[in-house]
Amino acid sequence: MPAKARKKGSSKAKAARRPQDAIALLRTDHSLVEDLFEQFEKARDDKRKQTLATKICLELKIHTQLEEEIFYPAARQALPKEEDLLDEATVEHASAKDLIEQIEAGNPGEEYWEAKVTVLGEYIKHHVKEEHNEMFPKVRKTKLDLKALGEQLRARKEELQNTM
Repeated sequence: MPAKARKKGSSKAKAARRPQDAIALLRTDHSLVEDLFEQFEKARDDKRKQTLATKICLELKIHTQLEEEIFYPAARQALPKEEDLLDEATVEHASAKDLIEQIEAGNPGEEYWEAKVTVLGEYIKHHVKEEHNEMFPKVRKTKLDLKALGEQLRARKEELQNTM
């Protein structure tokens, strides 16, 4: 049995290192955060809410940094006529970052704290919908090397996870 466990673990490690295209990686992040927001909505005690809010904020800080440093600049080059779409995404990030700062500075039980997490979830849901329905399909039609971009995102994400 221990041999199977090792074998299973090694295949997970290999899967984690397997190149993933940039859009698939970003979609995986979106799903993770969506799940965390759902867990937050169901949470009943303040300690659990605080833990989930902390995870949500960390995941979103890493994700927005990845998009702003790597994905959006590449998308801007590949989609020069989609400046408005990328500008809107950047402004949406700024709004999310502002709420993240407020959430991190507060605690459960404080006035508006839970409302801020809820509104952040709504912002993110809107932002993700636009990326999935508008930006990602347009980026897929370009000549961007999404595998190479995905590898850049994965490596940078690993760095950020180790420093935040």
